[in-house]
Amino acid sequence: MEEDKARYETLCKLMKEILDKKVEKVTVSNRLVSSPCCIVTSTYGWTANMERIMKAQALRDNSTMGYMMAKKHLEINPDHPIVQTLRQKADVDKNDKAVKDLVILLFETALLSSGFSLDDPQTHSNRIYRMIKLGLGIDDDDVPTEEPETAAAPEEVPPLEGEDDASRMEEVD
Repeated sequence: MEEDKARYETLCKLMKEILDKKVEKVTVSNRLVSSPCCIVTSTYGWTANMERIMKAQALRDNSTMGYMMAKKHLEINPDHPIVQTLRQKADVDKNDKAVKDLVILLFETALLSSGFSLDDPQTHSNRIYRMIKLGLGIDDDDVPTEEPETAAAPEEVPPLEGEDDASRMEEVD
């Protein structure tokens, strides 16, 4: 366990930098078996269910919300292949955009699996779509975009039926 902590110390620091205020700390876990990471609340922090209940309150106080919600801990599984590969990529290049995306994606997925709700689900889904494109080998340039000529082009407007009638009405007056 001590060897794993020493080996993954740089990855934990990098993940904490990327996630910044979303987690209090990132640690190596010895209790995870099949998942790459999980979210754990501190002893006196709110659980996922309590946080969901407090967000649903009509007259909630945002000052206590921020204080209680900031007590999340991210635990990573050093034996999981995703975390091992992520550590290797992070050792090669700390500023890699893919590493940052993967860390945020792992965090948000751990939030969902731990019962928390996402602040911005649309950003999460866009990140997943981007990773799926990357996995399928689709470039952003290959994605078909809607061209202006296929868009609903305004057709020529036929003349109004009442235009001839209006001029005849003026003649009658």
